Amino acid sequence: MKNKSQKPKKEGKNRLRWGASGQFASQIVLALFVLVILVMGYSALVEKREKSVEIPFSELANKIEVGEVESVTVIGDKLDVALKDKTIVKSKKESESSLSSALLDYGVKSDKISAVKIEIGNNTGWGYWTLTLLPFLIPVLFLVLFLWMISRQMKGASMQAFTFGQSRARIIDPNDNNQKVLFKDVAGNREAKEELLEIVDFLKNPKKFLDIGARIPKGVLLMGAPGTGKTLLARAVAGEAHVPFFYLSGSEFVEMFVGVGASRVRDLFKLAKNAAPAIIFIDEIDAIGRHRGSGMGGGNDEREQTLNQILVEMDGFEPNEKLIVMAATNRPDVLDKALLRPGRFDRRVLLDAPDINDREAILKIHATKKPLAEDVNMRVIAQRTPGFSGADLANLMNEAAILAAREDRKTIAQYDLIRSVEKVMLGPERKSHILSEKEKEITAYHEIGHALISSVLPHADPVHKVSIISRGHAAGYTLKLPIEDKKLNSKNEFLDDIAVSLGGYAVEEMIFGDITTGASNDIQVATSLARAMVTRYGMSDKVGPIDFGTSTVSHIGEMALSEKNASEATWAVIDEEVSIIMKKALERAREVLTTHRMALDTLSKELMRTETLERAEFEVLLKASGIEPKVDKRIAEEVLVGK
Repeated sequence: MKNKSQKPKKEGKNRLRWGASGQFASQIVLALFVLVILVMGYSALVEKREKSVEIPFSELANKIEVGEVESVTVIGDKLDVALKDKTIVKSKKESESSLSSALLDYGVKSDKISAVKIEIGNNTGWGYWTLTLLPFLIPVLFLVLFLWMISRQMKGASMQAFTFGQSRARIIDPNDNNQKVLFKDVAGNREAKEELLEIVDFLKNPKKFLDIGARIPKGVLLMGAPGTGKTLLARAVAGEAHVPFFYLSGSEFVEMFVGVGASRVRDLFKLAKNAAPAIIFIDEIDAIGRHRGSGMGGGNDEREQTLNQILVEMDGFEPNEKLIVMAATNRPDVLDKALLRPGRFDRRVLLDAPDINDREAILKIHATKKPLAEDVNMRVIAQRTPGFSGADLANLMNEAAILAAREDRKTIAQYDLIRSVEKVMLGPERKSHILSEKEKEITAYHEIGHALISSVLPHADPVHKVSIISRGHAAGYTLKLPIEDKKLNSKNEFLDDIAVSLGGYAVEEMIFGDITTGASNDIQVATSLARAMVTRYGMSDKVGPIDFGTSTVSHIGEMALSEKNASEATWAVIDEEVSIIMKKALERAREVLTTHRMALDTLSKELMRTETLERAEFEVLLKASGIEPKVDKRIAEEVLVGK
């Protein structure tokens, strides 16, 4: 365990070391490349300048004597000789004597000398000085270039070191209409909006509150399940108040270096105070706001230091600073108590899943920029999506648009929305997963077993659709939806739900005399519900109203330590009660299937033929079998699709 935990750190250090040495090596290679280019350029210049043939002065004297020389240019002791055959040669003379006297000393006649054009040149010009100084300048230039590149790299590293502790918050300007969100863009959450309207009013007119001695909450904690619109609602507060919006995630504070998180917190609050009135929004604050003192990470834990700095900054607010801290979390139960006390996050706003009216409003908002067909009824879709969050509904509308575009249609029809509901809930259709005739028969009876028991038992939800078309991991599915949105569930409803879940198991056993793996998930769901009835909801006469569903569990490495909250004898009683509930539910399922055996066969054969039964078709078959379907009073009419 120890070696495993140390290995990543060692690899991280190696990566840092190799990364730094790699950058240094690349600088050395670049400098050497520049040096080679300079040397090659200098060599080319020298070669070009010295490509002429050099002859002895005596040979030059003979050529002048025989009349082969056109002109001679004298530059110090060097001679550039142009011959009459257009070739150029070089030669040298003694620096103390002139060219004429030197030629006379070699016996050249004066008339031959006068026949040659003699020019006197100077040791000047850029070429001369370049060739003279380059051997000295090249090493100096190379050294200067190398030092400049090293200093530039060190400057960049030092600048990064200075900016490492700066805040990574993104800012939405109040004048940016493209990113501006208002309350009208957020459907549902009426109570949450009313709570946050006070925050908007304070940011717009703080004097009204300060004059009467009121203190506006310094922090607002948005709590709710994922996808309920916490971030969107926080942006709407900033948009309504027309103030800057600083937002970042809780995980962006913490780095591997100690003190960086606290430094970023200080920088964030400094920026926000300079821009006040403003809103700071920290998403997923439970990443840094968990309970302190749990022993995880030691006393020098970077996360705890970051949390301490947030607590200090929030406590240091003055009433007239006009700065509001908003945060969002899915787990308010794990937050530190100091973070939730009055004076910090002293206002908590709960965002719940939308009800049917809110779902309809959310669907309409997400449909504003989508072309809809005339048959679209958002009320029906809202009825089919209980428990969906705002994010789920947005995904539903997007999937419907994708389905319509895939079939080259210009508008989104009701059928697309119905299919997208099932796709979001269960996954895409697996058209390649073709069942054999035997598997098709077993699946049809299995699903009709669920649907028939749900239609007969008084406290079960009505059936909206039965299908044996594979979706996700399911070979078939039965779509049951509640008659109305419920916040409370009764014991009778739970017992009926368990019986419905065991309907597929019971029908396989009764019709085929064998059990398949198709009922595994049903058994798991039913068992979990039965155990929750006994251990959490107090719905067992034998055990009574005692909560056994919670226990303290802490993880250290890969070891889990749990605190037992009941004796072994009590757990044996709980297991016995769960077994009794499951057995009674199975007997009820068998009784319903035996009583309505004719309806079971009729519905199963029809499902095998059509593969899908919508609610209207299913209820017609129920009535024909002598079973009265359940009436949903909210539904005036439901569009029959797929025909």
